[in-house]
Amino acid sequence: MTTTFPELLGAEETTATAGDILGRCRELVRPALADTVGRLHPWVAEMAAYSFGWCDVGGTPAEGSGGKGVRQALAVLCAEAAGASGEAAVAGAVAVELVHTFSLLHDDIMDGDQTRRTRPTVWKAYGTGPAVLAGDALFALAVEALAGVDGAGAAAAVRQLSAALGDLVRGQADDLLFESRPWTGPEAVGPAEYRTMAEHKTGALLGCAAALGAALAGAPEPTVAALDRAGRHMGVAFQVVDDLLGIWGDPSVTGKPVHRDLRQRKKTFPVLAALSARGPGAPAAERLATLLKESPDTPDDTTTRRAAALIEQAGGRSAALEEADRHIAAVETCLASLPLAPRASAELRTLLGFLVRRDI
Repeated sequence: MTTTFPELLGAEETTATAGDILGRCRELVRPALADTVGRLHPWVAEMAAYSFGWCDVGGTPAEGSGGKGVRQALAVLCAEAAGASGEAAVAGAVAVELVHTFSLLHDDIMDGDQTRRTRPTVWKAYGTGPAVLAGDALFALAVEALAGVDGAGAAAAVRQLSAALGDLVRGQADDLLFESRPWTGPEAVGPAEYRTMAEHKTGALLGCAAALGAALAGAPEPTVAALDRAGRHMGVAFQVVDDLLGIWGDPSVTGKPVHRDLRQRKKTFPVLAALSARGPGAPAAERLATLLKESPDTPDDTTTRRAAALIEQAGGRSAALEEADRHIAAVETCLASLPLAPRASAELRTLLGFLVRRDI
């Protein structure tokens, strides 16, 4: 099944693919990012470089890119959309990329994940304590990168990043607390509460990247705020699509086992929407609730297949698609309200479409 999200509208067109756009932005930001990481203690710098895919354990250079660089690309494109050169956003792009990597280092420890991008995670390769230290160093570097911006915009940029960090921590805290809450009853997690968590955990940094790019380009406050909102909506849509992939995604595309999130008993949006179903979906919701309550901490393949089928019967899959649709439409509303440079606006829409148009 393929996502049915509405087209991201706009009169502008671009021949650049998402891969082209991401590659161009990474090439622009990489020298400053590498220079910033190089200022760390050599051992910590090695761990940071490993997390970006630039080296192997021990420091031997590697060819990895360290991920797609979506957040740094958002910063660059939003600066260009505001009428400036992408270079204006480099400090902001470096900061958000450092924060994103810092959050991944700590997330992998909290979740116990042993691999990322087909390699051992930093904590698995170097140890838990060193990985925490590397994450802390990247966080400090991010603030330093923005504090060094010339002019009066530095203080505002640091405040923008600090606010996003506060939201990110709140979202991560809620996500961890969701694990101990029941599937049903008054203490259960509902779709609205999950939506708030996703905006904080995933959307805040995407919104921050977009806002920083525009702010460092000298855009007026209403434009900065609108791009922040657009990024936050995109974050929720991205998270919900990721939830769909975590249950029904093709392993050859996602690199993850089918029904992975169900095996880990994660409270994702499709599951929560299914459990709260009323009307025709209610019987399947009740059977799903019983199955989840009675299944072991590590359910087998038969149990996860039954759960996936019940989630779909209760309407959880369609509800998740509709939820993503709403946030994609909200992104377009934000962008359509702004006087953005045509080419950058088109590339921004291409990038945003790439984030959610994935086979599920």
